[in-house]
Amino acid sequence: MSERFFTPEPLSPGEFQLTGAEAHHLAAVCRYRPGDRIVLFNGDNSEYPADVVAVGKRSVTLRILSREWADRELKYPLIVGCALPKGDRADFLIEKLTELGVTQFVPLITARSIVQPKSTVVEKFARMVVEASKQCGRNRLMVIAAPQRWESFIRNPDLPAQRFVLHPRTDATTLPPAAQAVAVAIGPEGGLTEEEVTSAVAAQWQVAHLGPRILRIETAAVAAAAVLGQPPLHGTK
Repeated sequence: MSERFFTPEPLSPGEFQLTGAEAHHLAAVCRYRPGDRIVLFNGDNSEYPADVVAVGKRSVTLRILSREWADRELKYPLIVGCALPKGDRADFLIEKLTELGVTQFVPLITARSIVQPKSTVVEKFARMVVEASKQCGRNRLMVIAAPQRWESFIRNPDLPAQRFVLHPRTDATTLPPAAQAVAVAIGPEGGLTEEEVTSAVAAQWQVAHLGPRILRIETAAVAAAAVLGQPPLHGTK
């Protein structure tokens, strides 16, 4: 498979100038030369095979050969709202949710949040999404939303009708696979407060769990995305 490079620019068959960090990576790191084949993508759910024409110090001239539809997305939107874990565990979280096809990620601010996400995480995580998409073959980027407080997130009218909040409560049901647009919310290391869970239920969220063990934030989010991203088998109940 040809190396993939991202650009936010519109793409179409013909000559194209790749600039910035991606051009540097192509020329200085990967050491591509005229005649080599690469693939461009820009988040429009297509990919663009291209030949290297010329390599300069600050740009690379490419000849885009065609536009190829390559839909590797889930069949329905999957939104994950999650408190952030500490350190590089957040990087792992973003990478894996991108690989699993999550549509949108929302950093959450809850009563017990240890990490207080700042607006700068949007740009940081967006860069991680690009790198993960290059590796896993996604041609539509996972959207990183601005950090939201718990009460604002659970009452967002734009969220899907099917919504789950993960919590190890005795009356919680096992998180089921989804077959339609769905949102899931995961709390911080100290867990959501009972008041937060109660307000989510009042806002028409269903309480669900992932089993009898207490999972780390990133483990719970990745496991939930894997479950919800796998449509139920026909004939199962």
